[in-house]
Amino acid sequence: MSRRRQYDESDVRIRPGKGSRPRTKQRPEHADAERAMVTGVDRGRYAVLVDPDGPDERRTTAMKARELGRERVVPGDLVDLVGDTSGDDGTLARIVRITERRTVLRRTADDTDPVERVIVANADQLVIVTALADPEPRTRMIDRCVAAAYDAGMDALLALTKADLADPAELVRMYEPIGVRVVVTRIEGSGDDRTIHGLPELRAALAGRTSVLVGHSGVGKSTLVNALVPDARRATGAVNVVTGRGRHTSTSAIALRVPAQVDEAPTWVIDTPGVRSFGLAHVEPDHLLQAFADLAQVAAQMCPRGCTHAADSPDCGLDEWVEASADDDERAARAARVDSFRRLLASRLGTADADAAPSS
Repeated sequence: MSRRRQYDESDVRIRPGKGSRPRTKQRPEHADAERAMVTGVDRGRYAVLVDPDGPDERRTTAMKARELGRERVVPGDLVDLVGDTSGDDGTLARIVRITERRTVLRRTADDTDPVERVIVANADQLVIVTALADPEPRTRMIDRCVAAAYDAGMDALLALTKADLADPAELVRMYEPIGVRVVVTRIEGSGDDRTIHGLPELRAALAGRTSVLVGHSGVGKSTLVNALVPDARRATGAVNVVTGRGRHTSTSAIALRVPAQVDEAPTWVIDTPGVRSFGLAHVEPDHLLQAFADLAQVAAQMCPRGCTHAADSPDCGLDEWVEASADDDERAARAARVDSFRRLLASRLGTADADAAPSS
């Protein structure tokens, strides 16, 4: 089954005005362009790293060439630069090409929005940062991110924070069986004596890869980034005691290199602003089931042809799988997985509110 046409910001049309036409249809080849990695975006200016991880690595600032139109440039993009790429004060290079992206992480404002927002490019894995308490974890948000990662061709890593406040066992049992790697962290002490337990395990899971961190505000995402990259100085904030929501402290996505050992492959993390929802309008409903590896296997073996897997789908094998549980604990666990998938499916189809309340 072919996937439907996907839209993003570059598809928005603006009526051309005077002087908007190029003077010639012949575009320069820019054969002397230099390769660079985009590390940040700020009001039309792009922080880029020329010859990343190479012998002539240097930082500079660039703007987007007019011929790129409304095509969005995001952190993680590999681009071609012309102009002054020295990185000296006051210089400004020009981005003339965006190379083919290996992966693209997208989201929409909600599950019915036809316009996709490209968040980052060329990341290997999506790190879903979730607090075990303060704020409470939302399993539907986690599931949405897992589905988005799968759709983007990325691995999913669940980083559970604040294990000093709540037991991570339930979430570990829920996600490890479906192939999502889980790392648990907790903080001990305060100030200069503060220790983040689990940080070495997280660093090992990130080693040699480009990872994008996503999560609600207040879950400790910036705290982890500051521990991984001591020079990052990402702002951190507390959770509102009335709403249970965090205050947005990171205002833009930024790619940061994690200090590595000698001869170790480069490790990058891309920190993103906190989100309250993760729209999946760009994800085909048929692809959602593939984000739940355990359920996809059951459906392939037990569901009749044409099964929609929705709650009202007759003879759905997922219901039979739940009823075939060996005991009450297994039945509860299986039912929770099926319910999570069906809530996600209903939300994607516009028949249910997305992430209306914390899951229990």
